[in-house]
Amino acid sequence: MGYLGRRIGLSQGRADAGDPQGGDTGGGLLDLFANGYFQREGNIYNAPGVVLSGMIATGGVISDYTTSPGDVYRAHIFTSSGALNVTAVSSSLPNNVEYVVVGGGGGSGYDLSAGGGAGGYRSSVTGESTGGGGSLESAVPVVVGTYPVVVGGGGAGKATPTAPTGGGQGGPSTFGGPSFTDITSIGGGGGAGDQGGAPAGGSGGGRSSQPAGTSSAGTANQGYNGGGYPGGGSPPGMQPSGGGGAGGAGQAGTPGPGSTNPSTAGHGGLGLRTAIAGPNYPIGTPGPGSTTGGWLAGGGGGGGDTRNTPGTFGRGGGAGGPYAGGGNGGGPGLANNGLQATGGGAGGGTFGGGVGATGGSGIVVVRYQIGTITAAAKATGGSVSFYGDKTIHAFTSSGAFNNTSGSPLACEYVIIGGGGGGGGQFGGGGGAGAYITGTTTIAPSAPKSVTIGGGGRRGLSGNNPNDGGLSGSQTNLSGINTAKGGGGGGGENQAAKPSGDPGGGSGGGAQRAGGGSGGGTVGGSGTYGNPGGAHPNQYYGAGGGGGAGQAGQTSSSAAGGAGGYGVRLPSTFHDPSSAPGPGTGPNVGGGLGSPGPAGGYYVCGGGGGGAYNPANTKGPGGYGGGGTGGGNDTIATVGVQNTGAGGGGGWTNPSDNNGREGGSGIVLIAYPT
Repeated sequence: MGYLGRRIGLSQGRADAGDPQGGDTGGGLLDLFANGYFQREGNIYNAPGVVLSGMIATGGVISDYTTSPGDVYRAHIFTSSGALNVTAVSSSLPNNVEYVVVGGGGGSGYDLSAGGGAGGYRSSVTGESTGGGGSLESAVPVVVGTYPVVVGGGGAGKATPTAPTGGGQGGPSTFGGPSFTDITSIGGGGGAGDQGGAPAGGSGGGRSSQPAGTSSAGTANQGYNGGGYPGGGSPPGMQPSGGGGAGGAGQAGTPGPGSTNPSTAGHGGLGLRTAIAGPNYPIGTPGPGSTTGGWLAGGGGGGGDTRNTPGTFGRGGGAGGPYAGGGNGGGPGLANNGLQATGGGAGGGTFGGGVGATGGSGIVVVRYQIGTITAAAKATGGSVSFYGDKTIHAFTSSGAFNNTSGSPLACEYVIIGGGGGGGGQFGGGGGAGAYITGTTTIAPSAPKSVTIGGGGRRGLSGNNPNDGGLSGSQTNLSGINTAKGGGGGGGENQAAKPSGDPGGGSGGGAQRAGGGSGGGTVGGSGTYGNPGGAHPNQYYGAGGGGGAGQAGQTSSSAAGGAGGYGVRLPSTFHDPSSAPGPGTGPNVGGGLGSPGPAGGYYVCGGGGGGAYNPANTKGPGGYGGGGTGGGNDTIATVGVQNTGAGGGGGWTNPSDNNGREGGSGIVLIAYPT
């Protein structure tokens, strides 16, 4: 089996917010410009040996692949809301579509909280499973027409001790249309905090030890229950205290500390694995037994109490690791977010004011057969497309590139690190991840591992020790190059914030300053990036984050600083038929291919700084997906996923003055077809 791959299509819009306060925690796999990326509306390049006779449709990130004995399938991968647009049906192949629909993961609660539940998981893929142990669903018939897709955002983590302290439920994901009843997977239940609050969801959130009780329930045919808190039976001198693990699509969460596990918080339930996007599993995360990707909808692990939990803490998706996108519970340290585009639940907060984490956004994937193949592709890995005379592999999640042609391949590449998170309470914008491009020769049968850096965590509300944004993680193409993560924006109380991974960029060098791009700091040069903007006065807005092509802007008494501009992708990765027109300012467009001074295809924009008060203007995000700072009665926005863009800084809105997460990175590899 192997990838044929022909194109990457439209990924429209942004994920729906599962945040009850209106926060946008989603963002898309190649969350692209309005007219599509690598999209073929006409003059489709046909790879040698392909006989096509299936229906024709656009929408999402499109990847074609082969299965034994040579059937060709087309998968449409949606990590942001959009539509499957069917323009022609087949006269010789079935016009039925198989699907996997995953809701957004639940957030976790405040202070020693339980994990957030995974988003509901519904599937009709032959030979696989659906969520909660239910019966596999049936493929749906399609006709010419438009089939809307809604991708749910992750539920918000609880950042304050006000009751109820449970995390927010994730947003629902839906695949619907004119020829069948809408298929909806509901969002994962929020994890309970120390003052209760555990809403039911696709998979149930766990239960905190304070107060004791049962977990929330999963939904039939979508997910399992969260783990409860049994209590009692602890060794002398030890108070059992810790959160239960949340339910996943494939397994219930385990209980929190009690007589059988007095020192360990509950583990999140395991998710499920799917090959709907291709046999090389280009979506999801690795799973148990050293399996590669394809795992989705893992539950978040419960938070631990550092006073009495010397053992391992709860882990999303089972004890062996953060499988299927679930976040690790906190204790010590911060809880981890669920991974974007997996529906994974958030890890629970730790004792002593541990804030909740955000659930991962959901995903919708559909596939159908389009023909047969008699020739193989030259390489495997990622989502594969053809543009001009080049074959392009796009990695939006970690995997491996393997030259299977038997001869060396002359490759052009782009490597982008994860963007930094914006600071909280009129905080600085996050810096963009490093941008690296170059050429190399990759030998046959010598796989190159690909690690995609995640966006940095948001800075929290003011007067909080964690109000600075975290730096993004590095992206690596093994043996070739590494792109550092962007720096996190400064908050009201925090200045520089070290990266969560070795070698990453530091945060803004002063309170409320913007984060540097690719390792830059305020006043200093970044590696493959630029410094963040300064914050000159207490009563000003915050500085903008540095972009890969321009420094972040200094704030003023009237406005937060603008995020620095990003850079334009090499022409190899441009599709002239779908390029948008020139932009007129940094607020135009957004995402890979967003308009800039020279046209489309901009990435690595810096996040805008937050405004000081409602009368101030929010800082705009830089060209290339930078998040907008909070202000003018609107909250900050996230950096667009898979562009390495920085997140926007928060403002003084009493309901939500947090910063926002940076966008994850990407690796693009092209070689002559």
